[in-house]
Amino acid sequence: MKKTNYEQLKEVVYSEKLDNGLSVFLLPKKEMAKTFGIFSTDYGSIDQTFVPIGQEEPITVPDGIAHFLEHKLFEKEDRDVFQDFTKRGASANAFTSFTKTAYLFSATSSIEENMQTLLDFVQDPYFSEQSVEKEKGIIGQEITMYDDQPDWRSFFGTIQSLYQNHPVQIDIAGTIDSIAEITKDDLYTCYNTFYHPSNMSVFVAGNFEPESMMKLIKDNQSKKEFPVMSDIDRSFPDEPVEVAKKKHVIEMPVSVSKCLVGIKENVKDDSTEAFLKKDLLVDMLLDHFFSKSGEFYQELYDKDLIDNSFSFESNLERNFGFSILGGNTQKPDQLAEEIKGMLLKLKDFSLNEEQFERIKRKKIGHLLRAMNSLEFISTQFVHYNLLGIDLFEVVPAIEKLSVEEANNFLHQWIDEERIAVCQVIPSKG
Repeated sequence: MKKTNYEQLKEVVYSEKLDNGLSVFLLPKKEMAKTFGIFSTDYGSIDQTFVPIGQEEPITVPDGIAHFLEHKLFEKEDRDVFQDFTKRGASANAFTSFTKTAYLFSATSSIEENMQTLLDFVQDPYFSEQSVEKEKGIIGQEITMYDDQPDWRSFFGTIQSLYQNHPVQIDIAGTIDSIAEITKDDLYTCYNTFYHPSNMSVFVAGNFEPESMMKLIKDNQSKKEFPVMSDIDRSFPDEPVEVAKKKHVIEMPVSVSKCLVGIKENVKDDSTEAFLKKDLLVDMLLDHFFSKSGEFYQELYDKDLIDNSFSFESNLERNFGFSILGGNTQKPDQLAEEIKGMLLKLKDFSLNEEQFERIKRKKIGHLLRAMNSLEFISTQFVHYNLLGIDLFEVVPAIEKLSVEEANNFLHQWIDEERIAVCQVIPSKG
């Protein structure tokens, strides 16, 4: 078991790659009453075209299957696994993103028993034709519910405006038509390909002894058999630089319009170091210009174009990336033009040393405060680990950033061909 000390953050992480390929990371925090465990796989909604294990030709599976599989793993032949956690006072959950699926629990007692349950239920799939058909109705209701939410429609509408071919443009849950195509065999094919331990990781943070926790996980895994695994062959379509459509308008029964502006980020061929710098700078610069203390935010507010719903976010992954900003507005066309103009003006800005030091200190402060949350540490560790980045090296990476690097990035960050607008407006009549 490897022990890594992070002196600056006063954290210690224990790690080991098990014989079956599973990566295990343990962060003991004795001052915490709670323990948080997360078991994740490098498999998300964008992984639609791949070569199944034991086969030679690629297949394309129905949209939404990774999310469908996440739902189905909780249901066993004789019970619902949520009840196993609830009986021991634990809270369990799961999520599917574009790039990963994760199963998690938090608890203040019976930690080892809950950890066993987490490992066992994820590694013991049970799919029957009857249960698959029943789940289609449940997920269909979930899809319909999201289709009625203006925030979700505008968010995904923006991504669909940005991307022409890449599967990131497809809703994580799929559509009612696409999930209707999913079969029991499809689920086993995806499970056997992507849920091998060598494609997965376990991260546990909280109040436990690292030696006994590592022994528990190793003993658990040694009792199970897994086939020899090769690298997973996934493929993605070529994606042009420019956006799919400059403007996308959705009519819904809303009283106030929404306007989001998306930036199609360029993440092609970045080294790990360059990727992390870009990931940090995008977030830091959006915060500098568009947070409530930023000059662009105040300008938009003074023109009565935004309210407190205005926000921004960025999501950079290995083969796609986007940033989105906007919110509710009475003047969606004017807001879109103002934000686009502000973004295109950024190449004419230059930060000075004092400004950039302030930006860095703010980012580090936000990160350190967030690290008081076990949930934040766990989900962010898993996120960065899939990208080959150590979460606990992010603060030193921020400190190393120079104002010259920030200005070089700022001057070439945004082009007009990579900006798209999505608006949700009140239905006519």
